[in-house]
Amino acid sequence: MPANKKYLTPTFLHRFSRITAGFIGGYAVTVSFFLALSFWLDKVSVLFTLVFGGFLLWVALMIIAFIADSGWKIWGIYILLTLCFSAIVYLNQSLAVI
Repeated sequence: MPANKKYLTPTFLHRFSRITAGFIGGYAVTVSFFLALSFWLDKVSVLFTLVFGGFLLWVALMIIAFIADSGWKIWGIYILLTLCFSAIVYLNQSLAVI
């Protein structure tokens, strides 16, 4: 008996967007989050936390991307989060120079 079509991933592009959002987008959110966190906490301790906690956060973000219905929506959320954390890093660097 063949599989029911409504349970299968519709297209290659839809599956590719979820996979890339999980790997690349999750990594970008993880790194930008820990960079933004390093401006408020001790940089050395945040770096050590990034080694283990970053992996756990990255895996959680990958699981969220694979569970989600739309890969493009997850890409949008991950890009928005990365831009917010990057803006925090940029503002903290520009204020530290002044």
